Formats: sequence, C-alpha cells, structure tokens
Amino acid sequence: MRVIPANVAPLRLLASYVGAIANMAESMSTEMSGVIAAHLHDLVVLSLGPTRDAVAAAAGSLRAARLQAIKRDVAARLLDDPDLTVAAIAARHQVTPRYVHKLFERDGMTFTRFVLEQRLDHACRRLRNPQFSARSISSIAYDVGFGDLSYFNRVFRRRYGATPSDIRQLAQLNGSPG
Repeated sequence: MRVIPANVAPLRLLASYVGAIANMAESMSTEMSGVIAAHLHDLVVLSLGPTRDAVAAAAGSLRAARLQAIKRDVAARLLDDPDLTVAAIAARHQVTPRYVHKLFERDGMTFTRFVLEQRLDHACRRLRNPQFSARSISSIAYDVGFGDLSYFNRVFRRRYGATPSDIRQLAQLNGSPG
C-alpha cells in the first residue's frame, strides 16, 4: 500500500468525477453504470502511476472525467462570471483552450454552446420560480450572464419555443416552483 499525493491530476479528476456521478446514481441505467465503472477503474490506474499501455487504454476515461470536471466548474462559475471564457477554464484545469474545445467537440457540442445552454437553463428556472417573480426579465437575463437583452430573448425563444414572458406567465398559472 502507498500514499498517492493529492496533487496528482488523475486523482483530482477521479474525486471530481465521483462527485459528479454521485448525484446521478439513482437514475442511471445498467449500461451507464458499466461505462462509469470502467472510467473509475481507468482513473484509479492512472492515479497509481500506470504504464504507457495503461495510459493509452485509459485516455477515453480521462477525457470523460476531465470534461465532466470542466462542465461542473462552468456550472459553478456561470453566475459569478458573466465573461466566462474557455481560456480561463482551461487555465483552471491546467490544459490548453484547444484541448477544452476538443473535449466538447467529442461530446457533440461546443464550449460556447454549453455555456449558452447553461445560462438559458438558469434563466428558465428563475423565470419559473416564484422567488424571482418580482425580478424583471431583463434583470434575470443579466444575472445569468447575458449582456444583450435582444440576444437573450432570441436564443431563449429558439430554445424553449416561447418567450421569457410566456414561460413566466405559464409558471404563474400553474403555480410551478421551478
């Protein structure tokens, strides 16, 4: 038995990945559980100081864990940083901006699109939440990181098929808490 230093990147990713999947455990399919188990195994192997062959075999798991960690970081910083950039996120995770872009591309999305989707989701939840009913739509849009109200309205309508006002009114009629 040996101690693994806490600053080993695969170990940090392993801890982050476990935290991310813990929230999804109940709704996970058997197939997804198997994929996650394989990723966890690969990250443990990488944390222990693997051989070159093990690194090559575990590369997909490492990418998946790193992408998950980046997504969690973006979601956590989204409301605090309206100018969230790929360069800032890459620096926080000690990778290049190009690598972050590649991770998202493999996932079928772009970094910018992911950030936009997260901002729209936050805005929609707030519009549906009675706690934010006294806040103006423009205030909610600015709070979640949109700097241009017409752009917010346009992308919101495209995403939800309704205006922010429509979503708020519908939530008030239904008494929906979010």
